[in-house]
Amino acid sequence: MLTANSRSTTHAIELVYPDDTPKAFHLLAKPTGAACNLDCAYCFFLDKALLYPNSKFRMSDTVLEQYLKQLIESHQTDRVTVAWQGGEPTLMGLDFYRRAMALEEKYRRPGMTFLNTLQTNGTLLNEEWCEFFKEHNFLIGLSIDGPRELHDIYRLDKGGRPTFDKVIRGLRLLQQHGIEYNLLTTINRVNADYPLEVYRFLRDEAGTDWMQFIPVVERINPNGRTLYQKGNTVSERSVLPEQFGLFLSTIFDEWVRNDVGRVYVQTFEAAIRHWMGLSSSGMCVFNETCGQGLAIEHNGDLYACDHFVEPDYLLGNIRDEHMIELVASEQQLKFGADKRDTLPQYCLECDVRFACHGECPKNRFIDTPAGEPGLNYLCAGFKHFFQHIDRPAKLIVDVMRRGRPAAEVMQILAAEETILKAALAHANRNDPCPCGSGRKVKQCHGRAKPPAAPHKPLPQPQRRSNVVLEIVG
Repeated sequence: MLTANSRSTTHAIELVYPDDTPKAFHLLAKPTGAACNLDCAYCFFLDKALLYPNSKFRMSDTVLEQYLKQLIESHQTDRVTVAWQGGEPTLMGLDFYRRAMALEEKYRRPGMTFLNTLQTNGTLLNEEWCEFFKEHNFLIGLSIDGPRELHDIYRLDKGGRPTFDKVIRGLRLLQQHGIEYNLLTTINRVNADYPLEVYRFLRDEAGTDWMQFIPVVERINPNGRTLYQKGNTVSERSVLPEQFGLFLSTIFDEWVRNDVGRVYVQTFEAAIRHWMGLSSSGMCVFNETCGQGLAIEHNGDLYACDHFVEPDYLLGNIRDEHMIELVASEQQLKFGADKRDTLPQYCLECDVRFACHGECPKNRFIDTPAGEPGLNYLCAGFKHFFQHIDRPAKLIVDVMRRGRPAAEVMQILAAEETILKAALAHANRNDPCPCGSGRKVKQCHGRAKPPAAPHKPLPQPQRRSNVVLEIVG
């Protein structure tokens, strides 16, 4: 049991923690709940409004103060991340966040620093918002799904209007004000077919050097909604497993030959960390256990995870119990350990388990080839991706362990490809392939390439139906 030090004042109390209490954790605060000014077709969180009927979805000043006070008290570190998300968190207005900054100062312990982050669709950003973000060193996550033709398929406003121009306007404001930001791109059934178009747009036209790709996997409940993580059907918008693996692999091939050290792709960084033998990838979905990435709703309800905001995973309310009591509860500890302890045998025997660890529990709803439940829907895609990057990942690790910059891998691969090309020019079709595969040239690098498929034009934006489903598993 956690106990409060008797020296508590109007500022943060000091707690005595058992040894197994997390020293730090990540908590997504949703001050507007599921409320948003957009109507993105694949958004998994919009249906969460059904959990709070008749709510205005506004975090009160009382809950705000308890949230920040308890978050600070719960951390045994001098670095605290304060993460704002939604819905759309900018709907709370700037004064709400000004009050939050004042409360951080009120409860700050000596030597403590804060990293404030905010995930936004960017459509409401203006000069005043950006001046505030710059003043308080916010890290902004901006959601954009690629070039206009791909972004405007699903990311529409409440009136069904496209949002690309407004998002780009918000992005340019962040850039003009020198605000640290990254771009979040959800990968769906449509834009997954255009990996290089998406990547090159983010890199060259959007102008970012930090991007993350989040797969859209919409599980359809028996009632046709997406409120709960239940059911074994996915929407027509959901990315296909092999499609997602090819998307990541195609971008990796471009990145590892041209952009290592200057463009940071979250999934690639996480993978390299696992190839280095580090225990944490920096992405909860690829860690062995979870449970330290929670979500707090506008009314103070604390949930096990952002993807499990539903009654079965409600830990309690911070107005009734201290936050750290809930974070360190048996229920939450079991939730985190179950990620490791419920892996099917198929995963336990997998050669890339060290990099994947079964990915996110929310996606484990299909059966293994042997019929065992609990396999990740995206398994085939992740297996393809991790096997595809094995050799270049090992090269990067080798370079870094020799104290050299990871970017040197680009020179190594370029030199190897030059040597291979020269060797192939002098090899007969029945000779062993000079790449070292053990196959004949004609069965490897010398085999005839199929004619190039005609370039697939980018689709025209249109609203899509919610009713076409695909049975999986």
